[in-house]
Amino acid sequence: MDTEKTYTYDQIEQLKSTVAQSRNMVFFGGAGVSTESGIPDFRSAEGLYNQNSGKSYPPEQILSATFFRTNTLDFFDFYRSKMLYPQAKPNAAHYKLAEWEREGRLSAVITQNIDGLHQAAGSKNVFELHGSVWRNHCTRCGKSYPLEDILNCNGIPRCSCGGVIKPDVVLYEEQLDGAVLHGAINALRVADTLIVAGTSLNVYPAAGLIDYFGGKKLIVINKSRLNVGGLSDILAIQGPVGEVLSKV
Repeated sequence: MDTEKTYTYDQIEQLKSTVAQSRNMVFFGGAGVSTESGIPDFRSAEGLYNQNSGKSYPPEQILSATFFRTNTLDFFDFYRSKMLYPQAKPNAAHYKLAEWEREGRLSAVITQNIDGLHQAAGSKNVFELHGSVWRNHCTRCGKSYPLEDILNCNGIPRCSCGGVIKPDVVLYEEQLDGAVLHGAINALRVADTLIVAGTSLNVYPAAGLIDYFGGKKLIVINKSRLNVGGLSDILAIQGPVGEVLSKV
């Protein structure tokens, strides 16, 4: 049996009906949204945290603010080899969400991903909780740099002032951007439908945001089963996110 695809015809029809009736949907997505674009997730058997990093440090330690400061060269060796997929293209999930936004059904995308694929597909109102690999800045003078400057240099990327160029991604030990967090919370409070997809709901504080959802229709789409606790009235669909959304 395919353990990653157990959804039924009735579930897809229910999803279609919910989307058709919704006027203010919000999509909350994690790493599983981008796996169909060839970007590994974090916690699955094939995910980043279960890969050989090539270093003597676990990925969770490498992706911390402390490690960035104290082992900067090792950080960038790992970051370039494991975190950057500049050739990745949006998949069916990204394009469907952009379509719903153009139609006025979807008001916001809240993502834990840093790959920029939602914007590449055409989504406009995107709250990137963990930042983006496409933005970088000097830790000394604040000058902005594109991703190409990280990719096209060896060792530690340096600003013209001599400072270290840091990706605008939220590392472990760092706080989420307050404005992004505030915008995401406001979108959730007024949404009538929330779709949670491609996330294990294990990463806080981001996962705790669904507590702010003020609507009644909750849809969960994930390749593996999720523990949704005591929440009721949920349409839970087990399958690849892009594949499921492409059927709507």
